Amino acid sequence: MDDINRQIINTLQGNFPISDRPYLEVAQKLGITEDNLLQRLECLLKNKILTRFGPMYDIQKLGGSFSLCAIQVPPERFEEITRIVNAFPEVAHNYERDHEFNMWFVLATESAEQITQINQAIEEKTGLKVYNMPKLQEFFVGLHFQA
Repeated sequence: MDDINRQIINTLQGNFPISDRPYLEVAQKLGITEDNLLQRLECLLKNKILTRFGPMYDIQKLGGSFSLCAIQVPPERFEEITRIVNAFPEVAHNYERDHEFNMWFVLATESAEQITQINQAIEEKTGLKVYNMPKLQEFFVGLHFQA
């Protein structure tokens, strides 16, 4: 990771410009070309230095729904269950925890009813109980990772 990539990561974590050429604006601030910025972003994503680059939407403000879910997965079935759960396009992210409930994932759907439907479908395909934990209260944390 060179200094320019660090600057890119630090710059793009907030206040992304809304304009006809936002990447050009950012590139000019960094003293590089727009093409170079785009190539570097592509490389950071390809090499998994960044896992995602894009906007974050509040699905509930757009009329949708989301929920945190957990499953107690037998360790010997973890990879199998991961493939099944991740096959649902409504699964926003899925991660393993060192806990009795060792698989946690977020569902993002167009409606609250779909949360129930997807969880039931996951239960049917896996034979395991899905524990649904909808958000009761939201807290905003301005998270910024300095590279």
